[in-house]
Amino acid sequence: MKAIQITSLDGPSAVELLDVPEPVAAPGQVLIRVRAAGVAFPEVLQSRGLYQMKPDLPFTPGAEIAGEVIAAPEDSGFAPGDRVAALCLLGGFAEQAVAPVTETFKLPDSVSYGQGASIIFNYGTAYFALIERGHLQAGESVLVQGAAGGIGTAAIQVAKAFGAGRVVAVTSTAEKGAVALEAGADEFVLADGFKDATVAGGKVDIVVDPVGGDRFTDSLRCLKDDGRLLVIGFTAGEIPTVKVNRLLLNNVSVVGVGWGAYVLQRPGHIATEWAAMEPHLASGALQPVVGPTFPLAEAAQALLTLDERRATGKVLLTP
Repeated sequence: MKAIQITSLDGPSAVELLDVPEPVAAPGQVLIRVRAAGVAFPEVLQSRGLYQMKPDLPFTPGAEIAGEVIAAPEDSGFAPGDRVAALCLLGGFAEQAVAPVTETFKLPDSVSYGQGASIIFNYGTAYFALIERGHLQAGESVLVQGAAGGIGTAAIQVAKAFGAGRVVAVTSTAEKGAVALEAGADEFVLADGFKDATVAGGKVDIVVDPVGGDRFTDSLRCLKDDGRLLVIGFTAGEIPTVKVNRLLLNNVSVVGVGWGAYVLQRPGHIATEWAAMEPHLASGALQPVVGPTFPLAEAAQALLTLDERRATGKVLLTP
């Protein structure tokens, strides 16, 4: 079968489309025909050897997929032909992949394969951030940095689905602002001067921050008393520092959100998150924003789209 492989650590442009053996499902695994594979920032890092997961070269990246079950254990609840989303961690950028039964989930009929491959990472992270770590309460206000990207659009929708009031999107351009509004944000403000624009409408209870960099301090300044800044990542490249006197004087919190490290140490936790979100997926309240979509042979372009911060919504590969 065809698969994308990382054969050197020379970055996104160096990935290769190769013929590799079809995977064989071990006990407890589901064999899936991949119809869509999500592309995420960890795969960009893997192409340079900068991610914490460092498989031996060569390897096939791709952590989340959607497709049709080819084969599954008899007691798994899955049958050939079932439409599923799955977290495979590696091997997803291929025509077939395997995933644990425990991290494979049936897709509602209304959810496309492209949307299915956009759920587990982004919506799992957004749910973990806002509900489990941020303790979002009904009616609270939320500011979302990087709001037109995959994490950002997921955070907007999870916030709204689980009872947030005002949701403010921060984007670098008006065009990206339109994407955030379409995803469900109440308003958008441009990154340049976002603090003053946000505070003019009232400070917020929670900031969702997958960006980091020089926006961090102004994000803190946007918080009400008892506010929480949720640190998800650093797509801006720079890891910011916090002067803790700001936390003391303003009675605010900075909260780490390490979804992967948390759920992978707790078997069954992703299933609990999926169960909480599934009714909202079926109703359409959570409707993943599918972004640029590339054939498998153009995986390098997909990765570069993320690396160069050109993406809106979830970047996908379609084998």
